Amino acid sequence: MFKYICKRIGYMALTLWIVVTATFFLMNSMPGDPVAVQYNKLPPEIRQVIREQYGLDKPVSQRYVSYLKNLSQGNMGDSFITPGISANQYIKERFPNSLRIGLQAVFCGLTIGIILGIIAAFKRNTFVDYTVIFIAILGVSIPSFVMAALLQKYIGGKGGLPIAGWYSPGDSFFSTVKFTILPTLALSFSSVATYARYMKTSVLDVISQDYIITAQAKGVSKVAIAWKHIIRNAILPIITILGPQIAAVITGSFVIERIFAIPGLGNAMIDFIANKDYNMIMGLTIFFSFLYIVALLIVDILYTLIDPRIRLSGSKK
Repeated sequence: MFKYICKRIGYMALTLWIVVTATFFLMNSMPGDPVAVQYNKLPPEIRQVIREQYGLDKPVSQRYVSYLKNLSQGNMGDSFITPGISANQYIKERFPNSLRIGLQAVFCGLTIGIILGIIAAFKRNTFVDYTVIFIAILGVSIPSFVMAALLQKYIGGKGGLPIAGWYSPGDSFFSTVKFTILPTLALSFSSVATYARYMKTSVLDVISQDYIITAQAKGVSKVAIAWKHIIRNAILPIITILGPQIAAVITGSFVIERIFAIPGLGNAMIDFIANKDYNMIMGLTIFFSFLYIVALLIVDILYTLIDPRIRLSGSKK
């Protein structure tokens, strides 16, 4: 396992370098720069001085090499728009907010989706099954931002649930929960539908296997068959899609954070893109890519924990 992890870390570094390179040159190929956006009312001479101060007057290749050197030292650069604020500092301050919403959404989506999928599979062609299918269709059809707007209209402001906003740093944990309920529901609804559909299909496929019929013939209890044989094998496809889902949700939904005014990374990314804040865009892009790659590695390791027959190399014993 150690050799495999070291090999994957090498691939992770190569992937991150490709992401950094592609993002850097694509971003610098866009017309305009942070100085032109932020200081457009200043005289051209002063704007040129500011460009020289931030090194924007240098060739793109030279700035690329300089950025890689700083990045190798763990420095993602300072903001062009807000001097004195670095990308590292911004991620440290804003990521916990996105992380909390993301983890809650993953937990709700995974738990509810798996339960609904299992129930629908065991109650196939019944009212329960049709209800789960209906929920899955809604989850796939309704975008998260539409669900967020519906939740704000019909649930927000009732029972003490705020329509938008975020808690203060000094608030207690229980007083902060109300601010996270609506964003969590909006962000997890599509995940519930996805996990339910995958889990139902996987359970139905496992039920038809010969070893399930053999276990039933031996008199194994239904609970033991369901837990030890059906669920344990049927959950493997869920683990496959869990990694990318976790990375995508935890890093924050741009639209959801914007709608609910959550001070997270997704909300901030929109402002950075609008202002062409190169260093901040690069920093958040690298951070998002890193989380995604790490999530894929964790998924591969989880395979061996759920099914020991699967080796990390991908083959079975």
